[in-house]
Amino acid sequence: MNHPEQMFNYHTWANQTILGRIKELPSAVLSQEVGSSFPSIAHALSHIYAVDKMWYLVLNGTGMPEALQATIPLNGTILTTVDEYAGIFAELTEQYREWFSRHTDLEQTIQLDNPYIGVRQTSLAEIILHLINHGTYHRGNITTMLRQLGHASTMTDLILYLYQEPVQAV
Repeated sequence: MNHPEQMFNYHTWANQTILGRIKELPSAVLSQEVGSSFPSIAHALSHIYAVDKMWYLVLNGTGMPEALQATIPLNGTILTTVDEYAGIFAELTEQYREWFSRHTDLEQTIQLDNPYIGVRQTSLAEIILHLINHGTYHRGNITTMLRQLGHASTMTDLILYLYQEPVQAV
């Protein structure tokens, strides 16, 4: 397994871990208003999902401006249960796993027309690593939101994930 794919597996684990923690709490926590980066935890989860989906479209050949337009509505699609979020994340994870099975050269570059910063040759690995970094950033927002709502969060650190993974024989 290559490094970007291992990092994607971490991203998947971290999303499942934070969703598992939220599921342990009263169901109202998901949609409770909080003064933070997002109006609610549900809004933050919808944003993570929308961006993951946008990059999936880009990795499959959709131009970034078109992928952004296609996924902007997902930011506003607020689901009502943690299980619904777990379901959409699991479905998208399977789509990514299938994509990884078809793409072994992640150093391959594409011309990315990023409306925010311009046109640049970007490797597939850079896109995957950005996607993971983005998710980590917003899971941190969710941790802050949980604390503001009076609840403890859970660890989703990379090192914890690595310690839980079986050691690879060298």
